[in-house]
Amino acid sequence: MISYPHIDPVIIGIGPLQVRWYGLMYVMGFMATYFLVRHQIQKRGLKKLEAHFENINMMLIICLVLGGRLGYVLFYNFSYYMENPLEILATWHGGMSFHGALIGIVVSGYVYAKLKKLDYWEGADVYAVTTPIGLGLGRIGNFINGELFGRTTDVPWAMVFPGGGPYPRHPSQLYECFLEGVVLFTILWILKDRKWPSGTMLSFYLILYGIFRWFIELFREPDANLGFVLGPLTMGQLLSTVMIVAGTALFFYRRKVAPIAII
Repeated sequence: MISYPHIDPVIIGIGPLQVRWYGLMYVMGFMATYFLVRHQIQKRGLKKLEAHFENINMMLIICLVLGGRLGYVLFYNFSYYMENPLEILATWHGGMSFHGALIGIVVSGYVYAKLKKLDYWEGADVYAVTTPIGLGLGRIGNFINGELFGRTTDVPWAMVFPGGGPYPRHPSQLYECFLEGVVLFTILWILKDRKWPSGTMLSFYLILYGIFRWFIELFREPDANLGFVLGPLTMGQLLSTVMIVAGTALFFYRRKVAPIAII
């Protein structure tokens, strides 16, 4: 067993104001996405997308946060928030859903592209490639917070988390950081310059993230308020199954309607 490092989640605290590692990870993820997306846009000469770049980034950040919070409310603790609606606004108490955030940015990006007459699939591809960086950093933030830990285990690298009782558990946040962050980013970054119909990188992102998340859920402790929602399946596995199906359908759809597009 390995000792949990007990890193203070607060980097700097001045009175009621706090700078936390989790928030810093979000900022670092946004910055990495900003520079890598801009690099791809400039390299590919996507002039129309470049003209809207700053507005798109601001919109996506806002919709990511809103979608993540509303997704958590709807998917993971709906009854509690219906009884305590003001708690929906209390984001400092925690509670964000990746799948909700994904829906928020996909829908808002599509609406913005239609309103501004941009190629949605080109934009979706360049953003999808860089998203795993933020995911990986976010999981490090989860690890520092001691949250979203794994199931009990006797593997040599198990840890006892402060909120997980006296039992050693999988450090599933680190598994997610590796697969959903490092591995997923590496695969997408390698594939991005090949000839694909536009929209393909988004489909790869949906499929691969769904597969990785589904697998990691086997080691992650189910949410205490939900448990297993369908036989042995968790909510994360159900939502990831939808991602895999949607990504596969998108892959074949884009091959049919845009077979010679290059990204």
